[in-house]
Amino acid sequence: MSTDSKLRRDARKRATERARNQAAANPAPVSPIEPHAELRDQQRTLLAGIVRRDGEWVLGMDGRIAGESTSAAQVLALIMRAAELHERQGTPVRLTYSDALKDAAHAEAAADGMEFERRQAALLRVHVQHRQRQDREDQRHAQPGQEDRQHRSYDSPATAEGSLHRCPCDPAKAASQAWPRRCH
Repeated sequence: MSTDSKLRRDARKRATERARNQAAANPAPVSPIEPHAELRDQQRTLLAGIVRRDGEWVLGMDGRIAGESTSAAQVLALIMRAAELHERQGTPVRLTYSDALKDAAHAEAAADGMEFERRQAALLRVHVQHRQRQDREDQRHAQPGQEDRQHRSYDSPATAEGSLHRCPCDPAKAASQAWPRRCH
């Protein structure tokens, strides 16, 4: 190895090490967090808030991130719903939000061809339907013996002792698989 190539290689190593140290000492700037909404009680305790970070709306509740969305209308509707629920429970609250959040939510609703209030009601309906569906699923799975309606079949060709299979009493599952003659 020539002396020149060794010098060039050592210089390249030093430059790489220097660049790595500078990158560690000067981390990339963190994107700014812009506060846009606050929900506070009478003692001025922060109950919920909305900020904008990296182009997304972030909803925080009880000191934790409750969700992120690119939809200003969705997060504004959720914090308005939270304010309404607190009021119903007898906790007076004060909701303040920025003009930028309000304008973005109204523009988004207008792009969908409706007013913000109608968009808010539609989002609430979807949320309630989703919650009811989850509750029905939870109730169905909570009933003893009804989890997946599994039964033991002794005339299955799989094994002489029998095998577990899903009961054809559930029409959604019955259409997709062949069943032994005896189920119960």
